Amino acid sequence: MAGLRLVLDAEVLAGNESHSNHTLPGLLRLLDQLAPEQRPYLVRGDSDFGSGRIMSELEARGQHYLFKLRLTKRVKQYIERRFFGEPWSDAGAGWEGLEGELRLTGWDRERTIVLLRRPLQGEVLLASQNDSQQVLAFIEEEVPVHRYEYAVLVTSLPHEVRTIAQLYRDRADAENSFDELKNQWGWGGFTTKDLHRCQLTARAVALAYNWWSLFVRLAHPKARLEAITSRPLLLSGIAEKTRHARQQQLTITPIHGKKEQAKTLLLRVSALLKEWQQNAEQLQIKTVWESCCDYLIRILTRFNWLVPALPPPEQPASAPAT
Repeated sequence: MAGLRLVLDAEVLAGNESHSNHTLPGLLRLLDQLAPEQRPYLVRGDSDFGSGRIMSELEARGQHYLFKLRLTKRVKQYIERRFFGEPWSDAGAGWEGLEGELRLTGWDRERTIVLLRRPLQGEVLLASQNDSQQVLAFIEEEVPVHRYEYAVLVTSLPHEVRTIAQLYRDRADAENSFDELKNQWGWGGFTTKDLHRCQLTARAVALAYNWWSLFVRLAHPKARLEAITSRPLLLSGIAEKTRHARQQQLTITPIHGKKEQAKTLLLRVSALLKEWQQNAEQLQIKTVWESCCDYLIRILTRFNWLVPALPPPEQPASAPAT
């Protein structure tokens, strides 16, 4: 679903309600409305979602999750105990991983966590500033000190470390949708305090974003094109509509500097639509829209990694049966 780059719905809350606790009721309501076979494979989130309350609610519903943990004092103490003398395994993309179990304050049970670390390359400059002085510490590459960036994940998935690490790295690509919606489509913020008007505007923007995402994916199926480049490329043109023998024809003349590339992409969409229209008229089985959706599903599942189905996570003994 993350690879589709589509917005299913949008709910606008007040500016001071950005914490995950405010979004949790909407998330649970969405999961409760879906049948078990329709629910997402897992729920992913950053450290704001790695709280005991959220994980307990998901576990009670049999929903797998993968979150990042805040680097609190107890988490850092756990890293110190496991950092040396442990067989770290390859986690992909230059990262190393180590699996373990941890129960933090406020949690009702131990949960599986994955420690990730990656060596830093080159020189490092440490800067510190207070009211009395400014301090710079230069750590040269020749100094025999190993420098790491690190992260801690918590999950209910029974996968190996490399798989879990890749699933979380894939979350960054899904985050690009929010960046594009804010900076290129108009989700950067609203100045009115009328939440109803804000939500109507947000959903209108999401609808335009969805239609453009589907159109561009038809034109370029192997990879997604960002709106900042695809809109000028495919919308810079002069169109003329003609009608002959009860048929309408749209002729587009691209005026972009890369007009040949734009022509190739637009002709691809045109050929697909003509093929689906002919099939729908002859077979009367699927509409053009259904054919379009089937095609996009085949394209996305071909270029995205699929993971096998899993049983739901074990529920804590104190949790009610669902």
